[in-house]
Amino acid sequence: MRKPRDFDSELKALADKAKALKERRVRQLGELVTATGADTLAADILAGALLDAATVKDSATKEGWRKAGAAFFFGKGGKPAGGPSGQQSGTLPLDDGAASA
Repeated sequence: MRKPRDFDSELKALADKAKALKERRVRQLGELVTATGADTLAADILAGALLDAATVKDSATKEGWRKAGAAFFFGKGGKPAGGPSGQQSGTLPLDDGAASA
């Protein structure tokens, strides 16, 4: 006879994993803000810029931002990304630039 599955512990493990992933994402976003130098902006200015970026519908503008972001991560533009792989230490591109909740 098979051992019954412990659904409660599996659900708790999944919830813990989801929480860890969310915390990692928040930490990476903070590192990205610091790496780009955006931490020198006032919080309301940074929030306004992000809100504006989130509402832009123009695909050409978004593509320009994507290219600039890719260049940043590969150390070809803006501040150098540093590190042997061109990645900022501990900072990874998030979902190919797509926003998520």
